[in-house]
Amino acid sequence: MEALTIAAIATPPGAGGIGVIKISGPDAIPIAGTIFRRRCVDPAADTPATGSQAPQDNKRFQTHRLSYGHIIDPGSGNILDEVLMAVMKAPHSYTCEDVVEIQAHSGTATMGAILEKILDQGARIAEPGEFTKRAYLNGRIDLTQAEAVIDIINARTG
Repeated sequence: MEALTIAAIATPPGAGGIGVIKISGPDAIPIAGTIFRRRCVDPAADTPATGSQAPQDNKRFQTHRLSYGHIIDPGSGNILDEVLMAVMKAPHSYTCEDVVEIQAHSGTATMGAILEKILDQGARIAEPGEFTKRAYLNGRIDLTQAEAVIDIINARTG
């Protein structure tokens, strides 16, 4: 059975400046390349260059490096948000799959709009705990570590 690409908002709802959307699976990088436009920066002037690049393919994203740019609606070309995006190529990621994390401005409308564009490109919404389940099934973590993840998520301090 081939794994499908999954996506979810990884940060809790509520007030905050930054929200993270995570994508994992075989189409994570192509999906990100469809909705992300790198913002070119002229290193000499330290100012944005004119225009944005065309859609990026898998080879143009360096693994474990942040890229600065915009999430766009591929249908209209409208900018949804200014973001940082990290690509982590398999097997060197939490799930041992290709993973993309998009760091966007937090807020229900913005995060929902970005997630919707990701789902429109072929990903499906992740089930609760599915990223950790994939990490376990792909040998990245053992059962004790997987159980510890849920304990950390549910921990309360007082």
